[in-house]
Amino acid sequence: MAHYALLDQNNVVTQVIVGPDENLDGVDWEQNYADLYNQTCKRTSYNTFGNQHSLGGTPFRGNYAAAGFTYDETNDVFIPWKPYNSWILNETTWLWEAPVTRPEPLTDYEWNEETTSWELVE
Repeated sequence: MAHYALLDQNNVVTQVIVGPDENLDGVDWEQNYADLYNQTCKRTSYNTFGNQHSLGGTPFRGNYAAAGFTYDETNDVFIPWKPYNSWILNETTWLWEAPVTRPEPLTDYEWNEETTSWELVE
């Protein structure tokens, strides 16, 4: 079983579908789904997040795709939606990061975009 991301004309993921493993029975499933849905189709790995494979394997396309993610053709990765305008894309993990390191403990702070800082949640 494999997962496939369907992309609109701006390379934004419109949906992720489940299908056969790539090239099973000699079929190019990316092309098959691209033709079927009339959209670009790229395989995505359920086990990849932050450019790490959860089972110790080789990460595939940076992150598991989800609706609203963007596919970066140049780097062949899926990038999540940007949570705040001030956040910066980490080109190793392909995840967005705050411009200021989050204080510890992580659960007691939330991002304030207006002040571009972490604030303690009371």
